[in-house]
Amino acid sequence: MEDVLMADDFLEQSKTGILIDVRSPSEFEAGHIPGARNLPLFSDNERAEIGTRYVQYGKDNAVERGLEIVGPKLAGFVKQARQWADGTPIYMYCWRGGMRSGSMAWLFRTAGLTTYLLSGGYKAYRNSFAQLLEAHPWQLLILGGPTGCGKTEVLHQLQRMEQQVIDLEGLAHHKGSAFGSLGETAQPTTEQFTNQLHALMRTFNPARPVWCEGESASIGKVVIPSAFYALMLSAPFLNLEIPYQERIRHILNDYGTFQPDELILSFRKIEKRLGGEATRKAIECVEQNNLESAVCIALSYYDKGYRRSSGKQWPNQIPCLWEDSDPAVIARKLLALYENGCNVGTEQVQQ
Repeated sequence: MEDVLMADDFLEQSKTGILIDVRSPSEFEAGHIPGARNLPLFSDNERAEIGTRYVQYGKDNAVERGLEIVGPKLAGFVKQARQWADGTPIYMYCWRGGMRSGSMAWLFRTAGLTTYLLSGGYKAYRNSFAQLLEAHPWQLLILGGPTGCGKTEVLHQLQRMEQQVIDLEGLAHHKGSAFGSLGETAQPTTEQFTNQLHALMRTFNPARPVWCEGESASIGKVVIPSAFYALMLSAPFLNLEIPYQERIRHILNDYGTFQPDELILSFRKIEKRLGGEATRKAIECVEQNNLESAVCIALSYYDKGYRRSSGKQWPNQIPCLWEDSDPAVIARKLLALYENGCNVGTEQVQQ
């Protein structure tokens, strides 16, 4: 086996070892290969100093200063890597597979640690996502529907049925509306969101369908990568519709436990689009614990926006009109539709 691997081989083989990112902490925080651990050759300040020296005094000066900084750390690097690896191979990368990862690889190999490098570094890994998308005729199936129809729950049911599912909102830690951050942890960077999506896509069989929820180009502050979003827009769009009262019930189950001030703040975020009077009424309903009426006011805004945006993004929608709102039942019907060989690109579904 060669000690410098192309992205596909590197990602596959690294499953049997430890993955180490030697870039600076801020680079790692902005985005990294999922599962990697950070063992930075330089701190953020040290990296900035070396970069300044490179510009002002040239490469030799910068390299000499780098050696001065790294020298006292060498034993610690080996000790930490040996502990993490625990006898397994080390798979390592920096930004472009250059001096940082090359120097650390020399150190580890000198210490007797089996070490492999990613050819082209993290930059090559990032580029490999677009290559993955282009390499296969992916069969995306987009599940849409107005707010409260339970799309996420249906996707989770499909996943339990061993279907290939992408929960974009789960990856983004956001439900995609002004209320979408409630109950969620901090959102990842767009870069790391893309890396998580990339890692998930690598587990899928391109010959099988991939179920995904219809979304706008951004989810909260996270932007869906353009190449993947283009695949979404070209995929069949199944528009799930359930009774209005069932939608209200779903929304109350999802948001009814949050504090009034959290709900009011979310209504304030859409005040300009909802209108001053409607916002005032919605806040009054929240304060009076009349959450069902508050939900109805919110839906008057979100339903109009959904019809407009989804119609523009997916003009050829397939209505799925079902009275039964149980996510498990809907998931079985969707799967039966696909497995029975129906042309989901043209057929309207009503049951």
